[in-house]
Amino acid sequence: MDTAFWTLWWVWGAAALLLAIVEIMVPGFIFLGFAIGAAGVMLFLLVTGMAPGLPVLLLIFAALSLAAWLVLRRLFALPKGQVKTFDHDIND
Repeated sequence: MDTAFWTLWWVWGAAALLLAIVEIMVPGFIFLGFAIGAAGVMLFLLVTGMAPGLPVLLLIFAALSLAAWLVLRRLFALPKGQVKTFDHDIND
């Protein structure tokens, strides 16, 4: 069976793990949304067993990543109009 590289579930799982590690190194909930999107594609490939083409997989990845980013933004954003301020220096 000749399967394209991007239709293998473990490739998307490895990408999700790599993006999650990058998120730990560069915090800000930017790469976490992409990691969630890649994990979603991995689950899609595992559950359905289908091997759609690259455009379909990228569309699923983009939609899941956008949805995850919007949810993370709503969960972790400051209330509207507030600005994060610091009263003291951590080195004092």
